[in-house]
Amino acid sequence: AGSFPSLFPPGLHGIYGECRRLYPEQPNPLQVTAIIKYWLGGPDPLDYVSMYRNLGNPALNVPEHWHYVSFGLSDLYGDNRVHEFTGTDGPSGFGFELTFRLKRETGESAPPTWPAELMQGLARYVFQSENTFCSGDHVSWHSPLDNSESRIQHMLLTEDPQMQPVQTPFGVVTFLQIVGVCTEELHAAQQWNGQGILELLRTVPVAGGPWLITDMRRGETIFEIDPHLQQERVDKGIETDGSNLSGVSAKCAWDDLSRPPEDDEDSRSICIGTQPRRLSGKDTEQIRETLRRGLEINSKPVLPPINAQRQNGLNHDRAPSRKDSLESESSAAIIPHELIRTRQLESVHLKFNQESGALIPLCLRGRLLHGRHFTYKSITGDTAITFVSTGVEGAFATEEHPYAAHGPWLQILLTEEFVERMLEDLEDLNSPEEFKLPKEYSWPEKKLKVSILPDAVFDNPLH
Repeated sequence: AGSFPSLFPPGLHGIYGECRRLYPEQPNPLQVTAIIKYWLGGPDPLDYVSMYRNLGNPALNVPEHWHYVSFGLSDLYGDNRVHEFTGTDGPSGFGFELTFRLKRETGESAPPTWPAELMQGLARYVFQSENTFCSGDHVSWHSPLDNSESRIQHMLLTEDPQMQPVQTPFGVVTFLQIVGVCTEELHAAQQWNGQGILELLRTVPVAGGPWLITDMRRGETIFEIDPHLQQERVDKGIETDGSNLSGVSAKCAWDDLSRPPEDDEDSRSICIGTQPRRLSGKDTEQIRETLRRGLEINSKPVLPPINAQRQNGLNHDRAPSRKDSLESESSAAIIPHELIRTRQLESVHLKFNQESGALIPLCLRGRLLHGRHFTYKSITGDTAITFVSTGVEGAFATEEHPYAAHGPWLQILLTEEFVERMLEDLEDLNSPEEFKLPKEYSWPEKKLKVSILPDAVFDNPLH
């Protein structure tokens, strides 16, 4: 068996080693395997998902559970078949593998296999968008993770409590654990930050406990279990720390009210015209950086420079062939960046669907009042709306010209006084029950109008 290591892919070997350290008595765990490997054109990026039985830790109040570990987001082979080989120093492949801990039900003798499919779904997202995940990130999934009737419909990501980072010949691999959460917990993570909510989940045994084990049968949110958590921890946290969410994909649009609509060159041609102007590659890159979901606490509220390396160092210029998440299908129709000049607008009209509109108070209170920025990126087209506060560097909206557009990307600068006033006027956005659409808010002396419109308006491209 002297040649064994050379036959066994070294990246795989490194992760197996860490699994064997934790589970010496389970050398051959059950595995879900991708039938047709990804590099042969199969749909599943993960080669394997191993499933272990973990006895938990009664002393720490950690229940017995199934522990799932993915193989394939990191570079297993080092021969460029999936990931570009980038050396030993940086991250291996995307730099992480996913893990998941699922509470074992009484009488269950084998682990359910649906978590493997969930992990494949997340891995497909990472491969297609090239958005890497970090601890504290959230994933809004909008559907029970196991396709049951469960309230656990979204995910937070955190460091696995037992698995240590592994150094392989192709770079370092860390282990990010998926934690299933309810919608109310996801919203709290968006409005404050993921780490804060993970910390609260660790203190509530049925909601995860110290190792953040997911129980698909959990019927109550942490806020129902302990009503004080919302006011005393989350609301206080938003007030002191602000929100880490820097942008969302949304149904939104904007119009330039300062020009007559018959002028073909005005922004209405962007929102309404048959051939919307495309975002250029550089714009896309800048907005993508702005929208980067990495929840590193912004110590300095800077709109990232165009083409910046990502702060967390997880971005190595990988093969450009993969489609970028925010790029339009027909990015061939791009107008050269230099030809789109920044336009100052006198007066603007913003349009949101109800779901996006409900986030405006978060954008104002959790982001702008803390000197940060917040972006709405349209799901249907290239439109984007970024709100900035006076403290944000790198913005093209200024105090003199608070409304400025770069192609279909609008920036709006709001002063603190105006934000406070808007928050008062938009009070009823917080109580959707009484809400009748369409609804309009207007600040004539600021030349700003905001409409909350039914979804259908955005699904029809002519508005």
